[in-house]
Amino acid sequence: MKFFLDTANLEQIKEANELGIIDGVTTNPTLVAREGKDFKELILEICDIINGPISVEAIGLKSDYIVKEAIEYSNWHKNIVIKIPIIGEGLKAVKKCSELGIKTNVTLIFSTNQALLAIKAGANYVSPFIGRLDDIGVNGMSIVSEILDVINNYKYKTEVIVASIRHPQHVLEAALLGAHIATIPFSVIKKLINHPLTDIGLKRFLDDWKKMNKK
Repeated sequence: MKFFLDTANLEQIKEANELGIIDGVTTNPTLVAREGKDFKELILEICDIINGPISVEAIGLKSDYIVKEAIEYSNWHKNIVIKIPIIGEGLKAVKKCSELGIKTNVTLIFSTNQALLAIKAGANYVSPFIGRLDDIGVNGMSIVSEILDVINNYKYKTEVIVASIRHPQHVLEAALLGAHIATIPFSVIKKLINHPLTDIGLKRFLDDWKKMNKK
């Protein structure tokens, strides 16, 4: 399973990249706005750090405008993928982008049928938002499982990006289901590394080493 980092913060991206586990980055308008930097400059800096897919979200609500954005953003760097919401106009744009050879990540997916439509339109990636589904009492991972079954049934090439990840258990469940990608906040990456028993064991080893060297 590939790990994408769900952030637009350059320091977080640099630190996570140094771990050697990050395959790409996903951004959205909210994450970009938090950084207070020029949009294009920020995205290109991210592309310089991570050699992998970098999702950049279109903000248009009409297909022609979305495609216009997609053409502009995809020309910034070869690794840019255009995030498009699962709306009717979005599907039209995904189809046109597919014809133009522009990679797309269809976002804000909350049902298997939405994912199927995006796949049929030619999406390279579909992003089910599992945390937000869990928030309203729906098992988000069940949607991931269904989408993967559909992809496997028909041998579609679209990859599933498990999004809206809230905690390490989400990452584990995504991996056990065979999801292609998990896009993970930096805070959850740190939680994946840490374990109290690791801390206890490391402290014991170091304490014993100090005792041995005092003899």
